[in-house]
Amino acid sequence: MKFKPLKDRVFVSYSEEGEKTAGGIYIPDSAKEKPQKGKIEAVGSEVKEVKAGDIVLFDKYSGSKVNMDGTDYLIVKEEDILGIVE
Repeated sequence: MKFKPLKDRVFVSYSEEGEKTAGGIYIPDSAKEKPQKGKIEAVGSEVKEVKAGDIVLFDKYSGSKVNMDGTDYLIVKEEDILGIVE
């Protein structure tokens, strides 16, 4: 599957991996108030600061969630990316 975002948008794959508490309860990322992490799969023509393959942090409520071929992705504006994980 190929997807090319338009203008200043990026196509990000991510997972909502849970965290296990001491009591054995899993807390999914969707229940946490913190930035999400994902890998940039493709970038639009106007994107300047990130590239495909970068691991980035983005705000929990940013972007549009899409599911393609059974995998969750986000389409996010470049300005909603908080930083690159090195």
